[in-house]
Amino acid sequence: MSDVPAKLNIWCNAKFSDAVMRQLVEGTRAHTLTFSAKASVSVLAAGGADPALAEADVAFGQPDVAQCMASGRLRWVEVTTAGYTRFDTPEFRENFRARGAAFSNVSQVFAEPCAEHVLAMMLAFGRQLLPSHRDQLTDHAWHYLKRRYDSRLLTGQTVLMLGFGAIGRRLAELLAPFGMALIAVRRQTRSERGVRIIPEENVSAALGAADHVVNILPENASTRNYVNARRLACCKPGARFYNVGRGTTVDQRALCEALQSGRLGAAYLDVFDVEPLPPDDPLWTAPNCYITPHTAGGHHDQDERIVGHFLKNLDAFQRGEAMVDRVV
Repeated sequence: MSDVPAKLNIWCNAKFSDAVMRQLVEGTRAHTLTFSAKASVSVLAAGGADPALAEADVAFGQPDVAQCMASGRLRWVEVTTAGYTRFDTPEFRENFRARGAAFSNVSQVFAEPCAEHVLAMMLAFGRQLLPSHRDQLTDHAWHYLKRRYDSRLLTGQTVLMLGFGAIGRRLAELLAPFGMALIAVRRQTRSERGVRIIPEENVSAALGAADHVVNILPENASTRNYVNARRLACCKPGARFYNVGRGTTVDQRALCEALQSGRLGAAYLDVFDVEPLPPDDPLWTAPNCYITPHTAGGHHDQDERIVGHFLKNLDAFQRGEAMVDRVV
């Protein structure tokens, strides 16, 4: 973008630790940085309208969608999450494209931890770590034969990924040494090294062949309740299901029934339709269901990496070069 001014007005409603705030301030010292009075500690929280945003060339955090669309001055928005459901509408995309504005997320920041999280659960399931830990916490039983012969190797198994973006690519890299068959479904069926990309009409057959079904779908109008009773009925008996995408992409009642019936061998869930997951939700006590509180993308230095991602893109934006994780 050759018309980008040397000094930009940057608006931010993200709240980080003092050290990370200093990192952001230092990295933007050539510009004017304005913090919203309505800053949020959680990167997942939606931001409200803020008069200061109207004067910004760049927004970093979770700005109000309607205000972004109404601002003729705003040239680029980077959200502090991998997901961007609020912005994933035809109206927003058309608005930004029409005026040459950019929109990016921070998928690369969360791809590694989410992929490692899924791999960790695959290995925990395969090596019977979870039931062994349960034995340790309860009756101290020594299930030697059962745990030994119920263990499974990942080698030669089949993984189906629902969605294939930054997380899927990194997961495919981590799984490559195990010699697994990797299949992924996505709208664009261009080829990927080491992964067989299939169109959506082939999902039912792929579900019937998969030992592991990994849901990485974002939330939008086409993905809500994508994993429903019909698709779960297509799963290979005993398959294991993982969700690090969005909770709204899964019919949780149908999932619970699939676990109770034994159609699914196990489920690892990090995201839910309603969060926090209510204490009386049946998934808490469903057989072979393992829950983490939306922490798959978490890591100790995530905020430093989020700010570093923004500063790298800020430099590219000013130079008119390709930005990382640009969506629009």
